[in-house]
Amino acid sequence: MGTSLVVTVIGNDRPGIVERLSEVVLAAGANWEESRMARLSGKFAGILRISVAAENADRLASGLRALTNDGLTIVVETSADAPAEAFRTVRLELVGNDHPGIIRDISKVLAHHQVNIEELETGVEGAPMTGEQLFRASVQLRLPATVTTDWLRDRLEALAGELMVDVTVDEEAG
Repeated sequence: MGTSLVVTVIGNDRPGIVERLSEVVLAAGANWEESRMARLSGKFAGILRISVAAENADRLASGLRALTNDGLTIVVETSADAPAEAFRTVRLELVGNDHPGIIRDISKVLAHHQVNIEELETGVEGAPMTGEQLFRASVQLRLPATVTTDWLRDRLEALAGELMVDVTVDEEAG
């Protein structure tokens, strides 16, 4: 396969969306490589990476965009190769009382130190004993060679005190 396409999809949730996407991918002789999809507030939202022979990429992109007739919003982008650089992957887990600004404050520190957010999953749930709303985040981070895990942990723990959340930063195995 010569080309990777990154596709985002959003629309009213209903059965058959993934099936329609996969039919278009298969019809172009392409391969569904990876994806993240979820139902959020009655909407289906997804992102996927598809590998396809270069000569079939335009046909695949057109076929995917035609799904807008099914009430979906589709964006298709050709992916670029990531530059080869030294990095480490770490996992950040965060939990605390929910309030506006948590993600903004954490992401500001990360961006300032050139730490890339590779994956971010968040949610709000009731605390077991009090019923208060707890905010949870699980984040996969890509650290440049200039940032150590311990140094980042220290910065985030200092910020956690201000935000009144608990953070855990661990090196990922692999």
